[in-house]
Amino acid sequence: MLLLFLLFFTIADIVESADYSIQPEKNTLTVTEGSNITLSCTYTGSVYSLHWYQQKPGSRPEFLLLIVESGKQVVKAQPPNPRLSIILEKISKKVDLIISSAAVSDSDLYYCALQPTVTGNPAALYKNLHTIQLTALWKVVLLII
Repeated sequence: MLLLFLLFFTIADIVESADYSIQPEKNTLTVTEGSNITLSCTYTGSVYSLHWYQQKPGSRPEFLLLIVESGKQVVKAQPPNPRLSIILEKISKKVDLIISSAAVSDSDLYYCALQPTVTGNPAALYKNLHTIQLTALWKVVLLII
């Protein structure tokens, strides 16, 4: 009986991890300085929050902001970047990062990420509260004109 119980939770963990994903709409974007940039990712499954990160060459990804899927809360990095905003379209399951007045310093790698919700598997509760899936990648290159 114990073996069957452990097997059930192992299979449930595998199925649960396949229940959500996030993907960029494109992988590369080239824009001109001063223009507005919209980076979009689509996601599947039941998620708690959607995140954006920026990675400069030779550095680790840095948190920019997140939105809770209920749309009631946005959390920004400290200090916040006033040129960044986030838009969530729950029906189409899309999350956008808006960068206004693009600067050359915005030429970096950007990641959209998600934090899944916990449904039906108490064993995954602790794991999912601290797990962010960082899979979707954007590369932004700015041109100076």
